[in-house]
Amino acid sequence: MIKSVVAVILGGGAGSRLSPLTSTRSKPAVPIAGKYRLVDIPISNCLNSDIGRMYVLTQFNSASLNKHIKNTYHFSVFSAAFVDIIAAEQTPDNPAWFQGTADAVRQSLRHINQQDFNYVLILSGDQLYQMDFQEMIDNHIKSEAEISIATIPVAAKDATEFGILKKGMDNTIQSFIEKPKAEILKDWVSDTGETMKSQGRHYLASMGIYIFNRKTLFNSLLEDFKDATDFGKEIIPFSIDKHKVVSFQYEGYWTDIGNIHSFFEANLALTKDVPEFNLFDNKKAVYTRARMLPPAKISGTTLEKTIIAEGCIINASRVENSVIGIRTRIGYGTTIVSCYIMGTDYYETLEEMNASVSNGLPKLGIGERCYIKNAIIDKNCRIGNDVRINGGKHLTNSDHLLYTIKDGIVVVKKGAVLPDGFVI
Repeated sequence: MIKSVVAVILGGGAGSRLSPLTSTRSKPAVPIAGKYRLVDIPISNCLNSDIGRMYVLTQFNSASLNKHIKNTYHFSVFSAAFVDIIAAEQTPDNPAWFQGTADAVRQSLRHINQQDFNYVLILSGDQLYQMDFQEMIDNHIKSEAEISIATIPVAAKDATEFGILKKGMDNTIQSFIEKPKAEILKDWVSDTGETMKSQGRHYLASMGIYIFNRKTLFNSLLEDFKDATDFGKEIIPFSIDKHKVVSFQYEGYWTDIGNIHSFFEANLALTKDVPEFNLFDNKKAVYTRARMLPPAKISGTTLEKTIIAEGCIINASRVENSVIGIRTRIGYGTTIVSCYIMGTDYYETLEEMNASVSNGLPKLGIGERCYIKNAIIDKNCRIGNDVRINGGKHLTNSDHLLYTIKDGIVVVKKGAVLPDGFVI
């Protein structure tokens, strides 16, 4: 374990753009790839980079996130590794909740300061990527930087959605602009290397991943910029003229899970023959809670480009281009196309199933003869027989008691009950 580094993972704000998935849970607690949570990604990257001391800062809807971390990350009593939760707390000298990313770290310094470290690695809890932080730390030390920012080359069409950094010959950051207008992009070109330039990726976007020297972080948050609340909008731009800020260029797969569309696309992309985010890599394992679930059971189903988590019982007619989460039950004659089914937290017994049917309630899971396309089915939903959900661009954005439509994607809310014959 790297003893000079402590990682701080930001639990995120209210996550309104990912609603309704964040109506009862924080963004880092949102299930991804059928069996993981988003927070597992930065934690796994740290563990794979030999960084074993992590703090997760939480505030909004944090109960399920806290439970997941508590039940998942256990280390040997002979190890110094830990994943600790720092929840927003009111104190006599600070009665306010976290006001932003920088303020969250500032309010947590009295806990973090109890550790012995030279560098602080600051991460977001809602991004999908596989990165060796050891390389970034080595580059930080070698370049004698006070702050390092992980950057990713992007094309002009994407540059207007990010904070863009401009670097000099020695990778030192010279200037920063938040979401620049297209007409001024020509002034923000950086040397991203021949490979990236050949792909039209001439601009360096901040990934929201930072390394701070210990002294630099404490001085920035407690003295120099003590009123600043956000890293990306305030601390980083303010620091460029005051500190040596260096770019660490990353060229692998990375996506920010900022909204329903990006979340949906990131999950379905996992079903490709060779996905950019590789769940099947021995050296870049993604860790999560170890559940004692049986293998998936599939009968009479045609499967095409589909990921199926453990514990599923599938009797569907066809499942295509979809991610099927833990304990999912799908009835006979059902077709699932381009969907993320999150699964359930428990099984119904046969007695409970019969009681549900007797009371006019669909069984837990998805019933028979359904057709579901372009949808996200949140946890613990009950979808009856002959239900038809046909998501797509023909649908307008709207919010209903049982479901939400965003960008043509139908999101059935957690615990929703769709009766037999229900149509969207």
